[in-house]
Amino acid sequence: MTATTENSQAAAATTGARRNEKVGNVVSTKMQKTIVVEVEMRKAHPKYKRIVKSSKKFYAHDEQNSARVGDVVRIRESRPLSKLKRWSLEEIVRRSSLSQIEEAAPKAS
Repeated sequence: MTATTENSQAAAATTGARRNEKVGNVVSTKMQKTIVVEVEMRKAHPKYKRIVKSSKKFYAHDEQNSARVGDVVRIRESRPLSKLKRWSLEEIVRRSSLSQIEEAAPKAS
């Protein structure tokens, strides 16, 4: 084994297993402790080399129900939590301006 593989294995051992992470927009928060995150992927077409957008939805566990629709979030792969949930909310990267307006409206009344 080389020094670089030993270092990477040591880093993986200290931080736990290296899990897959994705960044996307929250599309739905209608379920309890679950959010739906849409991740947009941009990929060059194999033959025509044109950039093609494709998106995929992931169900993620949100323990505190802290994410709102429109937020940009980072999700991390986890063990299966239900039939569709295989991801958990890692952090909210950017809050949506729409959710801030909704929170301010009830306080004014």
